[in-house]
Amino acid sequence: MRPRPRSLRARLVLGTTLLATSAVLLCQAAGLTVLHGWLTDQVDGRLSRFRLMPGVEREAAQGVAVRAAREQDVLPSDYRVYFYDRDGHRLAASLGGGGEGEGKAGPSLPDTESALELRDGRPRTVEAADGDGRWRVIARDGHDGMRVVVALPLREVDGATMKMLWFSLVVGVAVAVCVVASGRFFVTLGLRPLTRVERTARRIADGESQLRIAGGHALTEVAHLSHALNSMLDRLRTALQRSEASEQRLRRFLADAGHELRTPLTSLQGFAELLVHAPGMDADRRDEAHRLIVQNAGRMSRLVDDLIQLAQLSEAPVAHREQVDLLSLAADTIAALAVQHPGRRIGLGALDDAHDAPGSGELDVVQTVGDPHQLAQILTNLLANACTHTPSSTAVRVRVGGLRVRARGPGRDLPQRTSANPPLDVGSRVGVVEVADDGPGLAAPDAARIFERFYQTRTTPPDDTRTGFGLGLAIASGIAAAHGGRLELDTRPGRGCTFRLLLPHEPAQDPTPRPRQLPCAAVPATPANADPFPRRSTP
Repeated sequence: MRPRPRSLRARLVLGTTLLATSAVLLCQAAGLTVLHGWLTDQVDGRLSRFRLMPGVEREAAQGVAVRAAREQDVLPSDYRVYFYDRDGHRLAASLGGGGEGEGKAGPSLPDTESALELRDGRPRTVEAADGDGRWRVIARDGHDGMRVVVALPLREVDGATMKMLWFSLVVGVAVAVCVVASGRFFVTLGLRPLTRVERTARRIADGESQLRIAGGHALTEVAHLSHALNSMLDRLRTALQRSEASEQRLRRFLADAGHELRTPLTSLQGFAELLVHAPGMDADRRDEAHRLIVQNAGRMSRLVDDLIQLAQLSEAPVAHREQVDLLSLAADTIAALAVQHPGRRIGLGALDDAHDAPGSGELDVVQTVGDPHQLAQILTNLLANACTHTPSSTAVRVRVGGLRVRARGPGRDLPQRTSANPPLDVGSRVGVVEVADDGPGLAAPDAARIFERFYQTRTTPPDDTRTGFGLGLAIASGIAAAHGGRLELDTRPGRGCTFRLLLPHEPAQDPTPRPRQLPCAAVPATPANADPFPRRSTP
């Protein structure tokens, strides 16, 4: 069975305990080794300095008993001295320990000097003769080819080392217990901010999505973690809100699309059933039914085309790009609309960069890069809306120019300005086409939703000829965004509407551009060098 993983607190306490205990035991082991070596060196020094009294080695070589020598305090009681003759055999005579029959234990020495494996001045440790304890022995040359072996017991060295070992073990256990107790306390205290983060995260996971994780000191890791989690939560909340808003827009879009399609489909079905079930109707009613079928089929076709165009803008925004002269494009659009609305006054003027004020009357080239057909569709939609949703006596003016985006100028978000596109960067150079009218304007609720798909204002056009689906401005806003620009609206009730198309400005290819001559249909009969329609203040 796989062991269950321990908690972070337990792992920290265990790791700290093992580390501290290991450090203490390692230090104690090092001290124990140093102490044992130092005590052994003291014994070796005593062995190296030991010398027998004159005549003792000679007497031992002659086999004389050494009892008298011991009685005369020839050597201290801890020493043991053994003799090997010139042939390497151990002699019976010894000092300090007597023979084997004297009952005093000594080192376990071999009978031959060669088996002892001792070099001159090199001490060696051997076991005791009775198996209890150890001895330190050293060999040197004696009288008449003899070898003298001097031994000292390591009883005191081993005793001190053993006491030190037990002391180290006791200290290690005490340190381990103290580290476990104090480490648990300090680890718990140190992890308390992390525990609060964990509890808050659990509450957020349980559904309290508006909670935030409280951060501690800015220099701690937990504070950095809290800041990172709060940033992640903010992004998740924003993404969730966007997802919910997108889902709501999608549902509303599908409902609006279904509603718009259901109306012509119902008409088609009704007139088709009428033709099938009433074959004997007169020719006039039959022709009217055919005409209405064709009209509703065309309406469905236009709606489907708009929906396809919206989908294409999302996938492949601009399929064709070329240099586009906004001034010529505006003039051509005005000329086409003037034929459809012969009684409408539509003027074309210049827009200077001095706080987007009316120009002096000379219209210079303003170029951008994009699809001319899509840009013409935007201007056609804006002019058609101005002509359709305002009384026929209302003047419409179009101004074209280039300007630099300012903090509170065109291209930026303001309280009385509506746009579905993000604001442009301050300081960027843009080309502007402005379509303004002196109509009734829009109320704030209508202006806030004017660029939504399938949204139609609550007011009805005066001539009641509107046949759109509320997709024109949504498509125009999408085309502007695909060109890296922005479509915006400035309006107030009773002060008309000003739609403004801003596109990235491209320098004219001709280094010395000349003023353009506009088509006669687009130029109203006004004095030269005069603005045909005085500019009103826009919010």
